Amino acid sequence: MTGFHKPIPGWFRVIAVMLTIWGVVGVFACVQQFRLGAEAMGPADDYYRRLYATFPAWYNRIYAVATGSGLLAALALLFGSRLARPLFVVSLIAIVVQFGWLFLATDIIAVRGVAQVVPFPAFIAMVATFGVWLSDHAGRRGWIG
Repeated sequence: MTGFHKPIPGWFRVIAVMLTIWGVVGVFACVQQFRLGAEAMGPADDYYRRLYATFPAWYNRIYAVATGSGLLAALALLFGSRLARPLFVVSLIAIVVQFGWLFLATDIIAVRGVAQVVPFPAFIAMVATFGVWLSDHAGRRGWIG
């Protein structure tokens, strides 16, 4: 190995910046949830207040792991580090644990409906999955290392 990276295409850098912005927004949302609880996304109704009150202590910690590792993964990608892939994997696992518990251990789907509660978490998981794929792709192309 020569130690040199191949030229990095512009689209890759744009996507890495977009993933970094996504990560910053995720960390901000997480901090808001820590600060405001059920009111983090605006005025909460009684159901969301009761639901949030039932969250186990680890729930917010896994949220922090999901968003924090996602932001670190995006930054690693942006700065050409192979740490991007394992960090995206950690983020994806935390996302699955977080929303898996929410959907399986609470009545949120029965109360609010699949169409209201599943699309955004599914999108979040798809972004993390894309991050895993992109970091693999970048590693194979020699854009990160």
